[in-house]
Amino acid sequence: MKALHRIIEQARAVPKNIVLCEGGDVRVLQAAARAAAEGLAHITLVGKPAAILALAHEHGLDLDAVRLVDPATSEESEHYAQQLFVLRQAKGMTVEQARIAVQDPLCYANLMVRLGDADGCVAGAVHTTADVVRSAIQIIGVDPAFKLVSSFFLMMLCEPFHSLKGGFIFSDCALVVDPKAEELADIAMAAADSAQALLMEEPRVAMLSFSTSGSAHHAAVDKVHAATDRVKAQRPLLAIDGDVQLDAAIVAEISQRKVKDSVVNGRANVLVFPNLDAGNIGYKLAERMGGAVAIGPLLQGLNKPANDLSRGCSAIDVYNVIAVTAVQAQGGR
Repeated sequence: MKALHRIIEQARAVPKNIVLCEGGDVRVLQAAARAAAEGLAHITLVGKPAAILALAHEHGLDLDAVRLVDPATSEESEHYAQQLFVLRQAKGMTVEQARIAVQDPLCYANLMVRLGDADGCVAGAVHTTADVVRSAIQIIGVDPAFKLVSSFFLMMLCEPFHSLKGGFIFSDCALVVDPKAEELADIAMAAADSAQALLMEEPRVAMLSFSTSGSAHHAAVDKVHAATDRVKAQRPLLAIDGDVQLDAAIVAEISQRKVKDSVVNGRANVLVFPNLDAGNIGYKLAERMGGAVAIGPLLQGLNKPANDLSRGCSAIDVYNVIAVTAVQAQGGR
């Protein structure tokens, strides 16, 4: 997986401080121990140190290179509580409620990121996606360059049987159910940034539809076309085609026949789906029938990096998301 290897090498080149908050899960501990030992990132685990160390000992894991933080005894907890109160008082939070909230490792971890004590956060092996995303939005906040937080999958097609090879960004496949045109444009621009940071190549964006260049007339097509125009206006140098069907997005010969004045030329590395139905089905088809490796869902549009894990993740999945989060942090988001 050349693209993934590049991400891991880039993470090691400038190690960032990544915080994890699910130390009661052995998969997280395995990934934390490996990431710290291999210099992928400086790792902090938030939780009860005694319980974390007991679980690590049970599974023969060395956490000597991992920093352990207990919110109950941390000297930073009161400062974090005061900062959380300032952040959330308009929503009715009291100082006492803030003090209670920072005892939650997920809340504490995201406050570390917000306040600059960590560069990124990874959670979701235990917490639900809803909890991970809600906490990230409320505490880390949305990047002012975007209007919403969305998700993407880093898709790897690197096996000998893959006729189309390389890394791809699929967005949005996990969060925004039915984006309006302006929201779809935001998703496309965030996905292009994700491609630039993680694929380390110029993004080539395909705004997917059941129509190519207006071959069908429908409100769903109009939405994709309007989103494409919005992106072109805001980022005139970005290579983007839309509306475009999948085959015309990734097959040069079909693009030549079907897409007038294409700038992507059937070589898209960013696939933007018109809604969550299409995105979720699309990435799972690529993964389950096409043999692609799917890393994610990853978050984009936040002020600083915070990423979700599937609760069915493996230790290697956690390790890979730590690497992605570290590279995102190197780029400033």
